[in-house]
Amino acid sequence: MSELDDIQKTELEAAAFRRLLQHLRERSDVQNIDLMNLAGFCRNCLSNWYAKAAKDAGHDVSKDVAREMVYGMPYDQWKSLHQGETSEAQKAAFEQNRPKE
Repeated sequence: MSELDDIQKTELEAAAFRRLLQHLRERSDVQNIDLMNLAGFCRNCLSNWYAKAAKDAGHDVSKDVAREMVYGMPYDQWKSLHQGETSEAQKAAFEQNRPKE
């Protein structure tokens, strides 16, 4: 197999990212706090990273636009459809494992 050039790498990374977003949209049963507690990132993190990458590239992408890109719908709509109540155990685990930014 030949080495990939930068354009090919970018195309494959973009395809993998799109598949990750599709997977997260299909798994709306997985709450953001569970993702944070297990993996150290969530859908909101992805949208923040997207907005920062856009800003770094000279594009103005708002938080709401970035979230809609990740969630596949406006964030408030996703929350009303899919976000459950956070348990005390989930909150405690989050506080213990809170990312250091």
